[in-house]
Amino acid sequence: MPMDFSTFITQLNDAIVAENGPNLAYLLRPTSPHGKDLVKEFRNPTRASLGRYEGSMEAPWDDIAIQYVLVCTHVAKKRYIEAFKEESQLVSLFLRFFTENRGWTLPALFSILRDLRDLAMDADFHAKYHNQKSDCMEEAARIIAKAFGNCMTDRTSPPEQSRKWGIYYVVGLVLKCYFRVKRISLAKNILRALEANTDIPTLSLFPRSHQVTYRYYIGMLSFLNEEFAKSEEELTLAFYNCHVDAHANQERILAYLIPLRILKGHLPTRELMQRFPVLDEIFSPFIAAIRQGDPKAYDQALEKWETRLLELNLWLSLEKARELCIRSLFRRMWVATGKGTRIPISMFHTALTVSGIDVPEEEAECLVANMIYKNFIRGYISHEKQMVVLAATNAFPRAADRPSALSMI
Repeated sequence: MPMDFSTFITQLNDAIVAENGPNLAYLLRPTSPHGKDLVKEFRNPTRASLGRYEGSMEAPWDDIAIQYVLVCTHVAKKRYIEAFKEESQLVSLFLRFFTENRGWTLPALFSILRDLRDLAMDADFHAKYHNQKSDCMEEAARIIAKAFGNCMTDRTSPPEQSRKWGIYYVVGLVLKCYFRVKRISLAKNILRALEANTDIPTLSLFPRSHQVTYRYYIGMLSFLNEEFAKSEEELTLAFYNCHVDAHANQERILAYLIPLRILKGHLPTRELMQRFPVLDEIFSPFIAAIRQGDPKAYDQALEKWETRLLELNLWLSLEKARELCIRSLFRRMWVATGKGTRIPISMFHTALTVSGIDVPEEEAECLVANMIYKNFIRGYISHEKQMVVLAATNAFPRAADRPSALSMI
């Protein structure tokens, strides 16, 4: 049965009185079925034509109801920039109500902030398609950051009903916006505010979905700052706590976790890679080259996937992982020559030449020195005799067993 505006206002009021957050969220969602009913009822509404409904509910809900109709109308007519502007106004009005209430309002807050971000995405895409300038996503990030502040400043609600239970969800949304518009440096302000507030419940007490999103973005920020050990820790926790059916989210996490694990010397299993065909296509050539000790094949894979890896900010990390390929090549040569403890530098140079890497012997010596420094090889170089003296036991330790592997990068 179609819903008219009077019924919509009544249901809004009922949800507020009953403190029914999920129902309030449903009523304020532009994609809900009643949104289309209201668009049909008013045809071409304006703020002036809807002015007669002001005072029909306690402020600011009369204005919120009017804003909702305007948002739905613009969405129906694919006017996304206008829809975003009206949704921004709706969120600002809602925040006035939100700051005077408790945690029961969080489902509605999450819903309208998510809608705001989605409309910003649509508006920016629409503007770009028509060669127009749009900064809706940046504006969305600013508004969502304000909502984060409103969650943080709840000093009066009982702990179990606090608005603070929305903090990590809202932080996740803000960080998504910052990453979208490539303004990642702005994340520092949000994270600093989180660290400064000691009254926030422990992260492990929040819903798992909030934890996963937060850990993913902290892992990403650490990755981009080349804090690889922290990045691996956060992304690993995000992956193992991610919902088993959230395949796309698992893929996003693994796109960065796999290179980090490779850098540590842990190569992913074939079983894992087969579950993620997109990642398998990108990473399998690198994994195969490391296993076979084939630096030429590794370089060819770097060249083939260069554009995609640069888009993902992964090229440099995989270029650094080339060392594992060199280590595998040197180990194969060592095994082929009988696992002796004294190997001439010329043998390492020959191994590189045979594998298709044409470098002078001095560079081969430098590569061996680098392998020793980074604990890929146990031994030392006698430069005078042009000889590598290897340890009698465990001359080529497992790459994954190196102490502080990621800190050596």
